[in-house]
Amino acid sequence: MTEAEVKFEREERDGLVAVGTYLFDAAARLGIEISEECERRGENDSCAVTVKKGGDLLSEPTQAEIEHLSAQRRKNGERLACQAKIEKSGEVYIMTKEKVVEEKPETEEKTEAFRKEFEKMPLEKKVASLLELEMITLGETVSFIFNSPSEVVSKIMDVMARFGKQKEDETKESTRPEEHKAEEKPEETKPPVKKPAAKKKPAAKKTVTPKKDEAKNDAKEG
Repeated sequence: MTEAEVKFEREERDGLVAVGTYLFDAAARLGIEISEECERRGENDSCAVTVKKGGDLLSEPTQAEIEHLSAQRRKNGERLACQAKIEKSGEVYIMTKEKVVEEKPETEEKTEAFRKEFEKMPLEKKVASLLELEMITLGETVSFIFNSPSEVVSKIMDVMARFGKQKEDETKESTRPEEHKAEEKPEETKPPVKKPAAKKKPAAKKTVTPKKDEAKNDAKEG
């Protein structure tokens, strides 16, 4: 697997990521949070970062980047982290925006802390946490699940896990830039070759031989 070295200067963090990784995902893997107000669809410049080195290793600017980043900003190395993809091996140095710290009410801080903790959970634990919250909210309505046999609970968890993975894959696919979807054409599949039908052999003609008794009778009558 081809890799590239990514370094985030402001956070002083660096690491190796696979070629084909978006800058947004590279940041997440190093524990760096980049704003995603655009929901990773390139609808604004909230996830803009400045590429200090290795800009030539990235994909060409998408239509979304051209729309939300002026020519001067692009010239200065700014890219949208959700749109810029590492396409070649090498070193990429990135400078993120300086974050403005705002004081939050205690309830908001707790909510934010839970959200961050939830994002780091594996899928199975996320499902379990959601079920727990559901139980707290609905009380007796959901409690019967936990009083059911273990086989039933296991089935419910399996179904929810598969549903969660499917939604996760669909969300990831829907946020990819159209330019990058067009690059990955599906492999051409050849139509199956039909074998010629086997020719049926003509049935052999049966020859009927007269029986001896019949032959004798014919002789007497004659």
